[in-house]
Amino acid sequence: MERILIKNGRVLDPKNSIDQICDLYIDGKNISRIGVDLSVSVDRVIEAKDLIVAPGLVDMHVHLREPGFEYKETIATGTRSAVAGGVTTVACMANTQPTIDSLDVVEFIRLQAEEYGSANVFPIGSITKNLDGQLITDWRSLIEAGAVALSDDGKTVMDASIMWNVLVLSAEMNFPVIDHCEEHNLTQGTVMNLGKISQELGLPGQPNAAEEIIIARDLLLAEQTGGHIHIAHVSTEGGVDLIRWAKQRRIRVTAESCPHHFTITDTEVVNHGAKAKIHPPLRTQKDVKAIIQGLAEGIIDTIVTDHAPHAPFEKNRGMKEAPAGIIGLETSVPLVLTQLVDTGKLKLNDAIAKMTHIPSEILGIDRGTLSVGAVADVTLIDPKKLQVVDSAQFESKSRNTPFDGWKLKGWPVMTIRDGKIMMSKIESNR
Repeated sequence: MERILIKNGRVLDPKNSIDQICDLYIDGKNISRIGVDLSVSVDRVIEAKDLIVAPGLVDMHVHLREPGFEYKETIATGTRSAVAGGVTTVACMANTQPTIDSLDVVEFIRLQAEEYGSANVFPIGSITKNLDGQLITDWRSLIEAGAVALSDDGKTVMDASIMWNVLVLSAEMNFPVIDHCEEHNLTQGTVMNLGKISQELGLPGQPNAAEEIIIARDLLLAEQTGGHIHIAHVSTEGGVDLIRWAKQRRIRVTAESCPHHFTITDTEVVNHGAKAKIHPPLRTQKDVKAIIQGLAEGIIDTIVTDHAPHAPFEKNRGMKEAPAGIIGLETSVPLVLTQLVDTGKLKLNDAIAKMTHIPSEILGIDRGTLSVGAVADVTLIDPKKLQVVDSAQFESKSRNTPFDGWKLKGWPVMTIRDGKIMMSKIESNR
């Protein structure tokens, strides 16, 4: 293993309240020292002047598609996409085929990630078999086997008694239940947000209430069971208000939002069609403003991508037939820096915290810091780098993004995982 010295960067570690121009020394797989003008014997020197040196980013909501949908993405391509975007750790959702509802699938993902993964991969087990909302999985065994959370993401568990019981176990075993909030009786056949744009386009839309009804239900269940509910991809003003209310009542709730939900609105459906079809859908400017306010207040704890790759032929079917979802691993950092940090809506430290140690703590994994002795997962970001989004150059197998052609500032330029350089766009001296 190499000894690497990263020199003169802005070392930014919110967990340890570090924000200074200094050096970071990596010895093998671990961070060995942090300090000014370190004098050490090394194999490689990386000049990081004017760069941000952050903990390796953690994305707790990613769809890697393998097993079963390898034509969309694989663990190999998905994790290459991750490190291209500065992400060293992902948690992968259970809507594969077969679903992550057995110990065999958990072990399969572990082995595939070990052999082919460029990033750390932590599986999320399903709450119900095949995500059908009826027959429960062996929750305890899935967690004991290495699943870091349980979720039927992509679908809502409509049976409140199942949610009650999984939250009871959450309280006992201390894991999050990641909640896709969608009252399916209100969303059947819908393809976008219900509002002025859907009416103009003549497309069936889903109301904000469809998301908020389930958020409210499951916050109450979490309060009464003591379980940890994590609200996935919050997209509505009312959702933010409900989570704020729950935190005031000290309900055990955390929440996430995605760059597309604090950056663009349902008007993008006019411009991009199915490339802007997402669940939950893109909402209105009022909702976008509320999401940003929720991030600034700490009501929304983490920023995730909900990276959801689909093949071009699927997205070309049009709004009514195309699957919902967009990719996001390779555009997350510049969207956060351009849309939130550079505009003064979110402090850089807070943005990095929401993408490093906070999701790690929610999942109970030992990642997201630059602590001496910690695993050397490090991301270098050039906050001044301007670049046009070009999905044709992505590491992901898929190209379904509405951000193609956007000029964004602040891109990852090096990703180090376990002390090994996995992606680099800067020079280093050996």
